[in-house]
Amino acid sequence: MPFTLLLILMLLNACAVGPDYSRPEHQVPEDFRQAETVSSLESLANLPWWELLKDSTLQKLVQTALAENRDLQQAVASIEEFEARLYAARTDFAPQVTGSARFPSLGRTSGGIRFPASPGTFNYSLLGNLAWELDVWGRIRRSTEAALADLLAREENRRAVVLGLVSGVAQAYFDLLQFDMQLDIARRTLESWEESVRIASARLKRGVTSRLDADQFEAERANAAARVAELERLMTQKENELSVLLGMSPSKIERGTFLTDQVFPPEVPAGLPSELLRRRPDILQAEQELVAATARIGVAKADRFPKVTLTGILGVASPRLSNLFKSDTDFGAAGFDLLGPLLNAEALGFQQDVAEAQAKQVLAQYQQTILVAFREVEDALIAVQTARRQRQAQVEQVEALRSALRLANLRYKGGVTSYIDVLIAKRSLFDAELSLAETHRLHLVSIVQLYKALGGGWSPANNPSPVA
Repeated sequence: MPFTLLLILMLLNACAVGPDYSRPEHQVPEDFRQAETVSSLESLANLPWWELLKDSTLQKLVQTALAENRDLQQAVASIEEFEARLYAARTDFAPQVTGSARFPSLGRTSGGIRFPASPGTFNYSLLGNLAWELDVWGRIRRSTEAALADLLAREENRRAVVLGLVSGVAQAYFDLLQFDMQLDIARRTLESWEESVRIASARLKRGVTSRLDADQFEAERANAAARVAELERLMTQKENELSVLLGMSPSKIERGTFLTDQVFPPEVPAGLPSELLRRRPDILQAEQELVAATARIGVAKADRFPKVTLTGILGVASPRLSNLFKSDTDFGAAGFDLLGPLLNAEALGFQQDVAEAQAKQVLAQYQQTILVAFREVEDALIAVQTARRQRQAQVEQVEALRSALRLANLRYKGGVTSYIDVLIAKRSLFDAELSLAETHRLHLVSIVQLYKALGGGWSPANNPSPVA
């Protein structure tokens, strides 16, 4: 084996300078703080979104969002950009070959007129140039590591956008169902108060009731009318918000299953905390950003060492074009170039300091992302557990208030009590029904938030849905 080829192979197999990436140690709890039991059932996080969200109308909305949402399209385009960056970084491993052609130049200027030089100085040539940087210190390898990690981080960012989009559409949809339910309650209550105001006005004219009672009825009617207007505003604004998520102009949103008929798992197994580190896209994205930052330390360090480049030239040259391709006109040469920093060596040292400081920042961000992830899971778990109990208590409250209202009406019609008892019972029932609708929505949304906090189960590799 020639000595030159052996030297090249030895240089190509040299070690890359800079630190090799290793995942930072992070203390992971053995179980979630709010986990009720460790279930042997399939974790909620392993469910694809179309198995979690049973409402067929909601599924269509999510599919539309995955196809048309602009943020997701931006995330996909970002992946394409960093794929190209990776391919560009990998080309540094290959020799750079360029070509050039030279034709006669004109000579001196005399009196503003340019004349050709003497025939003997004419020089026709075709040249091929080779420059191949030998990755002695691993600069190219570290640069490629960073580019690959950047690409993987963008992939995880796309997964995070998808997961956020699915949960965002679901939450906005459940908000709409809550407003539908509350608006129906408010309109029925408004009709009831309008009837009470009509009766009170007639009784006031006959002198059977007082002005105070009539004014109280009117105040309650106005309160119900105000709630109707408020809910109509909130509903329209929520439809506009959901329309943007779907990638379209503000428009009417179709509804499906009623809020109280939505089907979700009765129990929500949360899985193990350690799964978050390999599931949540934001954690995986932060880790890939840390991989890239670590690799760039090696790039900055390698820039402080001399660059070894294999150079070569091959071509033909002749003073006459007719003789350019004759056998005695070809020539070639090869050698090594050594280019190292001198006056800018200190500046390159500072560049390495910059890369190391940036890696420390990314490390802190990675650790913060993990802490936030565990907090979000704990928050979602306690929300699921308490929302279920809260909803049950409010269901009992509404049933009791409905019974109280019936009794108050009977007592009033029997002359046993004044209408103030009916007023209080009706007002309490109205507020309790609105709160129950909100708690129904809270329970559904808390399950979706837990699904998102656990990292979801959607991935393009195993998606049987028509939308990839």
